[in-house]
Amino acid sequence: MQERYPEQYLQFLKKFNQREFYDCHDLLEDIWMEQKTNKFLQGLLQMAVGLYHLECGNIKGARWMFTNAHKYLRAYSPQYWDLSVDEVLSYLEKCLQALPSSEKIPYDEVEKLDFPYQTFQLITEGNTDEGQ
Repeated sequence: MQERYPEQYLQFLKKFNQREFYDCHDLLEDIWMEQKTNKFLQGLLQMAVGLYHLECGNIKGARWMFTNAHKYLRAYSPQYWDLSVDEVLSYLEKCLQALPSSEKIPYDEVEKLDFPYQTFQLITEGNTDEGQ
């Protein structure tokens, strides 16, 4: 089953689950550059970049990335490339709700945020590749 996907996608999920969001961007950027019409990859990229922005205190950038990631990934609901897109969308909604109203916060304040983190796994049974 997993042979259907680029290795970078599988590594992206691993790095995401380890909260290595900068590395997530690097992993997907190359395959996204080859498939720029793939809004699924773009949505995942933007989710990871949003989390990286958050880690740096850039709330405005995080909000923008989460909002756009949600917009791109909606078309792939409920599931795509054996990932529960509905679960990702729900997570993005939680992220948006948890962001403070300010546009930027000091770096040392970021870890004080009660921010949701989640891991994602590929679905191994009942696969459907719905979406665009």
